[in-house]
Amino acid sequence: MQAPALCETELVAVLVCLERGEPCVFTLQQGALLPSGPLMPGQLSLQKSLREWVRQQTGIQPGHTEQLYTFADTHTDCGHRKVRISYMTCLPPTTEGTVVESSPLHPAQFSTNGSPANTLVSFYTYFPWEDRRNPAHATVIAPLLRALKDWAGQDPVRLQRCITTFGLAGHTWHDELVLSRYELLWEAGLAQESSRQNEPTCGVGLSMHHDYRHVLATALSRIRAKIRYTPIVFDLLTSHFTLLHLQQAMEALAGRPMHKQNFRRLVLQQNLLEESEQMDFSGPGRPARLYAAGNHAQDDCYLAGAKSPLPELVW
Repeated sequence: MQAPALCETELVAVLVCLERGEPCVFTLQQGALLPSGPLMPGQLSLQKSLREWVRQQTGIQPGHTEQLYTFADTHTDCGHRKVRISYMTCLPPTTEGTVVESSPLHPAQFSTNGSPANTLVSFYTYFPWEDRRNPAHATVIAPLLRALKDWAGQDPVRLQRCITTFGLAGHTWHDELVLSRYELLWEAGLAQESSRQNEPTCGVGLSMHHDYRHVLATALSRIRAKIRYTPIVFDLLTSHFTLLHLQQAMEALAGRPMHKQNFRRLVLQQNLLEESEQMDFSGPGRPARLYAAGNHAQDDCYLAGAKSPLPELVW
C-alpha cells in the first residue's frame, strides 16, 4: 500500500499599494517571490502566522487582511503536495520608493529603504497586457494574440475562449478577467511558468517562482471586481487627495482610462467625499481642492461607471 503524500501548508501575502500612479505589490528577491511562510509552530491562527512572516520579511505590519484563494494543486521539489493559502491587504502609499527599472512597456519597479531584497513591483510588470491606459499597449499584446491564435488553430472551443476572454471580434474587454486571461496563457504554454513541454513562450511579463504569478492574477482580479462596488480604492490613497488623484488611482487599478467629467459627476453625485479647506499646489495650473473619503464611502458605491471606450484589438 502506497504511503499518502505529505502535505505542506504555505501562507502567501499579497501586499498591494499605489506608488507613483502604479498598482504595486511588495516582493522578495527582486520580484521573484511573495512574502510567505508556513504555519508557525504552536500558532493556531493562519492570519497571525501570516502577519508575523510579513513583519519579518518586509518590516510591514499589515492591517485588514482578506483571504484570496487556496491553491491545492502544487508540488514541492521533493514531491510533497503543497497547499498555498493566499491573503491580500491594501496599504497606503509609501514615500521612500527608489526607482529600480522603468520603461514605457516595462512598468516601474521600486526598492524599499534602499534594499534590493524587498522590491515594490508594478502588477503590469507581470501582466503588461492588462494595462490598456497607454496606446503602446498594442505592441505588447499583438504578438501574444498571434501566439494564442496559433495555439487555438481550428478548435472552435479554444477560439471562442480566446475571443471572449480577450475581448476580440466585437466582444467586450472585461477588466476583472485577469485570472482567466492568465490561466488561458498558461494553458497555451505562453506563460514562462507553464509546465507544458515543447511549447513556445512569448516571454511577456516578469515570471515568478512557483505559482506566485497565479496568486497575483487572482489578487488583481479581486481588486478590479471590488472597485466596481466597494470603496477599496480609498484604502490605497493618502488621507486627502484631489479628484484627479482619485481618477488616476481608479484608472491605474482598472488598467484603462476614464472619462474625466463623467467620473467626477459620478463621484460627487454619490456623496462619497468630504470637501476639505486644503488645496493642492503641486500641479502646474490652478490649485486643486483636496477631499477625504466620507462616511458614505463605507456603504456600497459605484466608481467604475465612467470608463472610456477602448480601441478594438486586432485578432
